[in-house]
Amino acid sequence: MNENLPELSLLETRILGTLVEKQRTVPDTYPLSVNALQAGCNQKTSRNPVMETTESEILVALDALKEKGWVREVSGGRVSRFEHQVERVLGVPTQASALLTVLMLRGPQTAGELRLNCERLYRFADISSVEAFLEELAARADGALVVELPRLPGARENRWMHLLSGQPRIESGQASVRPVAAHQEMEELRARVTALEAEMAELRNLVRQVAVQS
Repeated sequence: MNENLPELSLLETRILGTLVEKQRTVPDTYPLSVNALQAGCNQKTSRNPVMETTESEILVALDALKEKGWVREVSGGRVSRFEHQVERVLGVPTQASALLTVLMLRGPQTAGELRLNCERLYRFADISSVEAFLEELAARADGALVVELPRLPGARENRWMHLLSGQPRIESGQASVRPVAAHQEMEELRARVTALEAEMAELRNLVRQVAVQS
């Protein structure tokens, strides 16, 4: 992966994938509010793994993504809305961002699965065109964005995985693959959420004190 791009947490990639997905599938509701984004991240379908994120966790992750340049807050209106900058940050075309989006939302998949699951985001003519874009993403001069995983026992095709959360760790004797820092990143995110909630509670107490004094 490009060393200039910081690794993203599982929630950060889920947010980016949700933003791209909703932009392509329900453009009338895009950019997304925090509530709509939370609902999209916590969907029970078309998501692997299924998550149960809180609004506070979404807000913390959005702040991190804004700092990294992946997300932009759209001004205007009473409700804050957010849009992704995936294609601009990575310098990839629509076809490639569709593949990355499905990988971010659904985890490792074969080229055939990706073609099927990308149907609503981009309609690939055949599996060969999917494989061509995957190979292009894997061989980028600026750093690979996807990697082809070892074939699972009994499987007929290799799966692909995105590298936006770092290199995968393939555990010896097992078929599981996971980002190296995923657990640590989630723990750090929870700590940041806890600190943010404490700050909000302190601010509310301060506001109440000022109201009583006035």
